[in-house]
Formats: sequence, C-alpha cells, structure tokens
Amino acid sequence: MITRKRLCHRKSSAPCSVLTFHGHPRLLSSDVHSQYESIRQGKQEIPKYFNFASDVLDKWSEIEKAGKRPSNPAFWWINGKGEEVKWSFEELGFLSRKVANVLTKDCGLQKGDRLILVLPRIPEWWLVKVACMRAGIVVIPGTSQLSAKDILYRLQASKATCLITTDKLAPAVDSVASQCQLLKTKLMVSKSSREGWLNFTELYQKQSADHDCIKTRIEDPMIIFFTSGTTGSPKMTQHSQGSLGFRPLLSERYWLDLTPSDMIWNTADTGWILTSVASFFDPWVFGSCIFIHHLPQTESAVILNTLCRFPIDALVGAPTLFRMLVQNDLSKYKFMSLKYCTSGGEPLNPEVMEQWKSQTGLDIHEVYGQTETGIICCGFKGMKIKPGSMGKAAPLYDVQIVDKNANILPPGQQGEIAVRSKPIRPLGFFSEYLDNPKKTAESERGDFYVTGDRGTMDEDGYFQFIGRDDDIIISSGSVYRIGPFEVESALIEHPAVVETAVVSSPDPLRGEVVKAFVVLSPTFSSTDLKSLTRDLQDHVKKTTAPYKYPRKVEFVKELPKTVTGKIKRKELRDKEWGRI
Repeated sequence: MITRKRLCHRKSSAPCSVLTFHGHPRLLSSDVHSQYESIRQGKQEIPKYFNFASDVLDKWSEIEKAGKRPSNPAFWWINGKGEEVKWSFEELGFLSRKVANVLTKDCGLQKGDRLILVLPRIPEWWLVKVACMRAGIVVIPGTSQLSAKDILYRLQASKATCLITTDKLAPAVDSVASQCQLLKTKLMVSKSSREGWLNFTELYQKQSADHDCIKTRIEDPMIIFFTSGTTGSPKMTQHSQGSLGFRPLLSERYWLDLTPSDMIWNTADTGWILTSVASFFDPWVFGSCIFIHHLPQTESAVILNTLCRFPIDALVGAPTLFRMLVQNDLSKYKFMSLKYCTSGGEPLNPEVMEQWKSQTGLDIHEVYGQTETGIICCGFKGMKIKPGSMGKAAPLYDVQIVDKNANILPPGQQGEIAVRSKPIRPLGFFSEYLDNPKKTAESERGDFYVTGDRGTMDEDGYFQFIGRDDDIIISSGSVYRIGPFEVESALIEHPAVVETAVVSSPDPLRGEVVKAFVVLSPTFSSTDLKSLTRDLQDHVKKTTAPYKYPRKVEFVKELPKTVTGKIKRKELRDKEWGRI
C-alpha cells in the first residue's frame, strides 16, 4: 500500500504545456475562454496534442515549486482510522511516474493498451489514473461491487490486457480469468501475495521515478466507462484526452469555480464518471485540493463530523446523500469551511433543498449530465436557484427540448432533453460507444444528441427533469403522462416520508397507474398504514395535479440503488410487471 503519511518532496521535470498559466489564484488562464470562442467560431483549431498529466498536473507542479500556489496539498486522503495521505502536485508527479514505470516496464503495457481499474477510494486509484495518462494507457474504471459475471463481461468486451484490484476482489477475477485469453497481467494492491498476481506495492516501491510522459493527440482515447442502459448489456463509452482532460479548461469554472486555495470533497464511487470529473480533472484544473474519505459505508454522522473537522469548501454528492443528511439535527454541527454544495446523478427534491438551506444557510446547486457528455446543465455560483430545476445549459453546450423528429419545442412544453451535436460536435462529448456503431448512430437525431431523458425548459432557460423516457407513466389509455419525480417530490414533503420511488404498476381498468414505494421516518413506523396511505394520497392530490396521486402505496425498509446512489426504478417497475 502507499505509505499512509506525508511523503517527502522529490525533484521532477515537466514538459512544455500547450496552455499558458498566469498563476492567477482564480483560474489557469483567462485566455483559454476566448480561445474556445475562437474554436467554436471556426477561427482557431483545437490543439493537436494534449496530455492532462504533463499539460495540467506537471504545470501546477512548476507553479507550486515557484511558490506561486498556496501551500495546501493537491490531494488529501483519510480513512477514519487515523491514517492519512497528503500529496503536493510535485509529489503526485513523482509517485505517478513510478507507477507509470510499473505499468510499462514490469507489465509491458504500451500506448493504447487497456487496463481495468477496480479499486475503492484509496490513493492508488488516483496514482494509477495519472500513470495511465503518462503512458498513454486507456483506463477502464469499475466499482468494487462488481460480481465475477460483471468482471468477465468487462474483460471480454474491452479486450483489456491488464487488471488492477485488491485482494478482496482477486478471487472473483481468478474465477473467470481462464475465459479471458487477452488478460496477461493481474496486479493486486495488498500487503499480502497471491499466486498468479503481481504485487503492486512491491513493484511500485522498487521502480524508478524517471519517466517521460508520452505525447498524446487530443482525440486519443483516455478512459472507457461501462454505462448501463435500460436494455441490453452495459455499453463501453469512450472518452478522449480532449473530452475529459481539455474540456474543463474551457468550461467547468461555471459549475465548480474553485481556486487553488479551495478543497473539494466528492462522495461518489470510483467507478462513476462523477468521480473522474469532480475528484480528478476539474478540481485539478484549478489547482484545488481533492479531499477523499475512504468511507466503506456512508453514514450521516461520519459525513457531518468530517465536514466539521476538515477545511472542506465544496461538497459534491448524490441526492441520496442530502436526503440522508437532512434527517439529522444539523444545528448541532458547525462546518469548518463549507460554502458550496452540489448534487448530481438524479434530481434532488425541492423539499430537501429547502431543509438543507434552512438548517445550514447553504444552497444546493444541481447539475445534470451523463456518462456520454459530462455536465450538461448546472446551477453555477451566482445563479438564481429555482427549486426543482437543474439550472441552465452548461457552457459549450446548446441544450434544447426536442420532439421525436428533433424539432425544438417552445418553453414549457415537455419533450426530450437534447444537445446540439452538428455541425460541430461539442468538445466534452464521448468519442463513441466502442464496438457498437449502431448504438452510436442511434444516439443522434437530426442535429442533436438525444439523452433519453424527458424535461422542460422555462422562459428563463432553466431546465426541469421529468424522468427517463421509459420511466414516464402513461395512464388511462395515454390520456395522462406522469413523470415520477414530481410525485416523489410531493411525497417527500410529507413528514412521514424519508425516501420514495414512483413507478408504473399494471391496472386492469387504466392500463397502468402510479405506485409509490415509501421508506418511512422512524417516528411514523407504528402508524396505521392504511390511514397513512390515504393521508399520503390526499397530500399528493393537494400538492400537484390530482390525477398524479399514487393509487398504490407500498412501505419498504429501503429502496434498491446503484453504487452511485441512483434509485433503481427499473428494478421496481420490472417487479411490478412480473418481469423479475
């Protein structure tokens, strides 16, 4: 394992950057934004070569050594057991070069080779990602909750030649490795050894830190995410050096707007793109410190106490996190530095936003995006927050609501959320669904990339999420189209409801009706459920259109969720319709 203490500084060199850093404490270069405008207007071409490791991280190392950056670390990790790791940008460069040599010399990986990285929130995850960029290796992040079947599918589909994980997941890998002929190297991050595996720690400690960052084109593949759709197997969504590495240099100050003095904590799992965006690329573009708590389990008290003990300026989490935190008496906690909160992954109920605001004085800024696109909409600093809205279109993106023929719909009319992708494909877009040209082509309609999500846009340009296209409940023979989020938001306003999920349920008369799965507050656990059901139904009728009320209510102890905290409505819906 990486030594869990502050490591000493080492001297490192950095290649010349394609960008100009002025050492300003606000952002890397004001020229970058005018540069993008020239790119958008066709007056200037996007740089031909770019590598995030050499052109951003190593550049911050130079600024740091010149004494032009605050003394706070670039990376700060704790595990809740008294262990911690702090790295400066210089140390990050030194250590990641050692890991790059492990991958290229000990493992024999070359530019373009693919590596599956399945690690929890431990420092090695960040080192391996930076090392892959230095060596031009394509990294494929995965959550530690993958099953043996998941691992087999990912190895076979991606044709990865190397896999890095911990001793906890190693047995699952071994159970399927014989079916993966292209898998040549297995590395284990562990203090112990295992037959057939290289020990990452031993190799890392012995390797030299002399490594020259490879030259990569801005369109070269950098990361592949496996993203699950509503049907079929997970798709391989490929991003380039430009789409994830260069993009935040041009736009992401609008959703984070950090400084080199700030520290950001994002609680997402390492397998999700939000961790790559909010705990890797975007904060480090600003020279900010990335804070990580290992958090094997998400507990309210641990989260709140961490915010009180550490100088965390920005918090990013799924709606589930904030729904969980507002169940506590927040007046007992005094946050050390927190001033900016962001929620993403799925819509956050207005009631939760209001509770958080009333108890902490802080707004929650919503962002909306996809694995394929990064952040599409955001409520950035200084923008008026409209409860129930996910903000306006993010810079670089022309976001519209379109119909099935890709015609732009007027404000207030419901349709599909889409991003203009022609004649110029936005820089932040994924390259393709790897080995699936049909699916790649289907993602575009007319001049737009279509998200598969339904929403509306108001006169001020604010977007409201209604639901996945297949989550929409169509009742009474297509008379009513009901989005689950609006019903959920109405339900969660009731003091008995901690969390809820709304799906369609079969009905002999209406075809399908609204059904709500409800997690009760402990104070209502002994309440008569029939009476409470009627109370909840009446509450929804008064809060929103009466036809949207849940005709069926089921009380459950917990809702099924993905590792990213999203509610698995499809799983609930499939059970209702007898598909499971």
